[in-house]
Amino acid sequence: MPVSTRWSDTDPRAMEVFLDLHRRRSVSQKVSDVMQLSEMVLRLSAAGVRQRYPQASEREVFLRMAALHLDRDLMIRAYGWHPDFGTQP
Repeated sequence: MPVSTRWSDTDPRAMEVFLDLHRRRSVSQKVSDVMQLSEMVLRLSAAGVRQRYPQASEREVFLRMAALHLDRDLMIRAYGWHPDFGTQP
């Protein structure tokens, strides 16, 4: 099986072992991995917001995280909150 150039720094034998281990995992194990990674990404995002806004309440951290992914107008309509002003302008 050809190995992608993306992994060109990985010994092909090691890659085959990795792929074999991955293939043997159940769907539920793979889903669990994805859920854990998603949770980690959210925690890292929240930590970044807290670092930039150390005085932010938990609600503001939530809103600022949402603002990273939502259009400004949708943030205002959905939450009545503007990331630059804290409330709807």
